[in-house]
Amino acid sequence: QLEFITPFQLYFNPDLIFRKFQIWRLITNFLFFGPLGFSFFFNMIFLYRYCRMLEEGSFRGRTADFVFMFLFGGFLMTLFGLFASLFFLGQAFTIMLVYVWSRRNPYIRMNFFGLLNFQAPFLPWVLMGFSLLLGNSIIIDLLGIAVGHIYYFLEDVFPNQPGGKKLLLTPSFLKMVFDTPEEDPNYNPLPEDRPDHQPRDQDQNEQQHPQ
Repeated sequence: QLEFITPFQLYFNPDLIFRKFQIWRLITNFLFFGPLGFSFFFNMIFLYRYCRMLEEGSFRGRTADFVFMFLFGGFLMTLFGLFASLFFLGQAFTIMLVYVWSRRNPYIRMNFFGLLNFQAPFLPWVLMGFSLLLGNSIIIDLLGIAVGHIYYFLEDVFPNQPGGKKLLLTPSFLKMVFDTPEEDPNYNPLPEDRPDHQPRDQDQNEQQHPQ
């Protein structure tokens, strides 16, 4: 908006990425949502709302899995972008988050601007129809829905099928970085590290032989 950079420095361009080594385009194409306007604020509100509800809901305490969903979705969208000549994928990423949340909360009733009442799984399709009314291409929305469905199927559906198994395994290095280690119930801290500064054996003796 301040014209320090232009969208031409941010958009997804495989030729510039692989030949000119402008690697930042792999990330910046997800971060540009167009000029300030209704569409921009619409995307910001939905991105914040459903990212937050996923993080506080089904991904609560699973930050590494949450980050892995971001990486998995971004990777698939980038692959599709290579063949579909897409320049910015931020809106597709938002729709992916909405799709995953909606499938994990199928019984929640939604109200769209006071005009439509529907169940949560229909929300991505309602957003796609609204995007079409605004004159935008629905290819981006369809991409977000497709990637969201792939993630939901591999993560929530296939592992629960007869003979199915979990295919999306969060790398251990992500868990080391983002997840807090579980406390060992058998860990006996040093006396100086304990709140009362007393050895555990001494506490037990005092409880068994109170003065």
